[in-house]
Amino acid sequence: MLRLRFMNGARAGEVLDFGEDVVTIGRADTNGVVLRDDGIFANHAKVLFDGTAWSIADVLSASATFVERLGIHNAVGVDPLTLSEGDLIRLGSAEQGVEITVNFVADVDDARVVAVRKIDDIAPSAATLDADPKRLQALYAVQKRIGGCSDLAQLLSLLCDEIFSLVRGVTHCTIVLRDDDGAESSQGPAVYVPVLTRVRGLVGASPVPIPTTRSVYRKVIAERAAVLAADAPNEVGETESLLSADIRSVIGVPLWRGEEILGVIQVDNRESPGVFASGDLELLATLGHNASLAVANCRLLTRLRAAEERLKKENSFLKGREQSRRTGGRGPIAIIGQSNAMATLLEHLAKVVDTRVTVLVEGETGVGKELIASALHYQSRRRDRLFVGQNCAAMPESLLESELFGHKKGAFTGAHEDKKGLFEVADGGTLFLDEVTEMPLSLQSKLLRALQEGEIRPVGSNVERRVDVRIVAATNRNLEEEVSAGRFREDLYYRLKVFPLRVPPLRERRDDIPILADHFLKIHGREMGKPVAGYSQQAMEVLQAYDWPGNVRELQNEVQRLVIQVEQGEFITPDLLSPRIRQTAEALARARPEKGSLKEMMDQVERVLLLESLREHGNNKSAAARTLGITREGLHKKLRQFGLT
Repeated sequence: MLRLRFMNGARAGEVLDFGEDVVTIGRADTNGVVLRDDGIFANHAKVLFDGTAWSIADVLSASATFVERLGIHNAVGVDPLTLSEGDLIRLGSAEQGVEITVNFVADVDDARVVAVRKIDDIAPSAATLDADPKRLQALYAVQKRIGGCSDLAQLLSLLCDEIFSLVRGVTHCTIVLRDDDGAESSQGPAVYVPVLTRVRGLVGASPVPIPTTRSVYRKVIAERAAVLAADAPNEVGETESLLSADIRSVIGVPLWRGEEILGVIQVDNRESPGVFASGDLELLATLGHNASLAVANCRLLTRLRAAEERLKKENSFLKGREQSRRTGGRGPIAIIGQSNAMATLLEHLAKVVDTRVTVLVEGETGVGKELIASALHYQSRRRDRLFVGQNCAAMPESLLESELFGHKKGAFTGAHEDKKGLFEVADGGTLFLDEVTEMPLSLQSKLLRALQEGEIRPVGSNVERRVDVRIVAATNRNLEEEVSAGRFREDLYYRLKVFPLRVPPLRERRDDIPILADHFLKIHGREMGKPVAGYSQQAMEVLQAYDWPGNVRELQNEVQRLVIQVEQGEFITPDLLSPRIRQTAEALARARPEKGSLKEMMDQVERVLLLESLREHGNNKSAAARTLGITREGLHKKLRQFGLT
């Protein structure tokens, strides 16, 4: 029993004894020890008993908790600190804190028990079973019913009912469980909490709390044994809990898993002394053996269900966030564009979305090949599984093979454990292989087998694994030229190019530039908290006239830079554009003819175009002529016509 003596503060001089296993201390009325002193928080600390020792833990209070022992101050955190006889607890600061001395008072508990069965010796004796074979049959039937339970609450209720049916003298059945949800490991001392009390003749749990016999279940925990006291007040000791409960006979049976005591089943009789016998102890101890496994399994299933539900929620959140990141938060397909070229692309995409064929996405750098691949996934029936992407140019051959197909522990230096490859991670979903032409030839053959057979072999393994993965590949090169040059396998080329999708460059869909520019303006304006009025007409004309060799990616980067430069609430003007883009504006200005007849204006434009071509090619007339699509003689003729020779 714990004895706390208050040395100062509002309760100075008081002495309190506690038989409970958890004593909470703080300002709140819900605490076992209520302290109104300054510097004490609502829930300041708690003192715990684990069956063998008392300890103290701070409950995340803003002020400290200390334990002074032999002149040394020990700070207490959320992890419990074991208490010793005579320790001084200080709650709060040295100036305002409350000091409490700790003493331990023994329960009058010499526990002169009638019978004890250690965990290792638990089994019904032959004499007991021979004397009552019907009990053996009943015990077998009970264990089958208990073993079929998967819900902890249902199991505990059933366990109490079966105990009433097996042992006639039981009037009350209480189950105490370790308060750590059955975790594999727990920090600090174990705390045991009564979770269910049943009374014979009452349906359901007892409507009022039934006092538990701490002296009995502590002995069960300490000795790791089943305990029988035939006349509890005399045999176990006349402790307060026994007398207040008027218990005449008690049995405590452990629930355990390995070295862990999961809890205690306590049964008692409150009507006549000497009811329970050694046979009852052996029977209940044997039942407890099977019940231990059932309780451990139910708690494990409960944790697994909770973990599965948590993982489902996390997975749903992460997939939603990833989809939003890829699509710009505009739903499963955020492919922006109203041009004829994009309409054709979307029409082709819709035809292949729910097929299993391999898709090859072709297009220049920055056109949005990965966006097309993700749209293909999120519109398909595979949308609930993973979309995994890998840039084949981002890793050397040895690492890329491991990344795609996985490896076994010890397969190579640094392979300290088994690793799943992206094919396994994306099983049931979609694997996007970007820049597939960068994959080494030796690895292309392994990819071909995975595509044809649906099987992969991790590095260092001799076992094939089946996978169901849809492959979407992408390249910015001409695959036919790569095959002709011997840099890409012809058989893999035919396997990948089952259904090609060509993403048009931005210069072929100039009508989409205003829509894309507005979209990026809203995104980056929101990210930076800087609303922008929009684009001036001249700025938009320049953006549409530029060829965008970097395509949509280059346009997005340019808009981001513009949002940084422009003043809040202002329009974007041509002078804010990058120099390479402004050159287009200057060319347009020079090419804009003065008013006159049609022939005069056409001559002005033609003159400017001739000069621009010569300037771009360093006055190399042959190169300029090829660019303009005319002969060198034709170029000389026009230069003479405009007086430029």
